[in-house]
Amino acid sequence: MGNLRYSREQLISALAAEYSFLCHDDFDPETDMSDSEYLAHLKSLTVEELVLETSTDDVFTLDEFMDNYL
Repeated sequence: MGNLRYSREQLISALAAEYSFLCHDDFDPETDMSDSEYLAHLKSLTVEELVLETSTDDVFTLDEFMDNYL
């Protein structure tokens, strides 16, 4: 993970934006965390865990994810 060009705060912000977007029309209070609960969850993760949370890979890159949600 060395030389990561995004800060922890940027990763959290992008992941929170993605979550809000994905839950906007399909939120289920029985199974989904609220935005504030998800944000608290994100804040408990390490940078490495945050990157894993993006589900990015060689096809859908971290740069593409960040461009979409930051």
